[in-house]
Amino acid sequence: MDRKKQLKQLYKEITVEAGVYQIKNNENEKVFIGSTPNLKTLNGVKFSLENDTHMNKALQADWHQLGKGAFNFDILEILKKQDDPYFNEKEALLELEKKWLNQLQPYGEQGYNKVKE
Repeated sequence: MDRKKQLKQLYKEITVEAGVYQIKNNENEKVFIGSTPNLKTLNGVKFSLENDTHMNKALQADWHQLGKGAFNFDILEILKKQDDPYFNEKEALLELEKKWLNQLQPYGEQGYNKVKE
């Protein structure tokens, strides 16, 4: 098997995990809760913060002011996938995110999230 085929096979074997994460500001204890269908994309979230392009302006402002050393990225929970053919990963991920938003209440002085109506 040539190198290209080996790399393709390795890529196919990588498990993609969906989950909920938090970005915690260690200076003021504020948190941002988010979810992603691929937790490996957290590097992209860091990249957007480092390049002043993150969608959450309050989080972006604190990142810009305090620097990346003031923040921690933590995975709160990995979505357990089901073999059920009717399992909707996107909906399940949204429910998991809602659970963590309700539990941590990262709004106002406690966090960067906005209350969804």
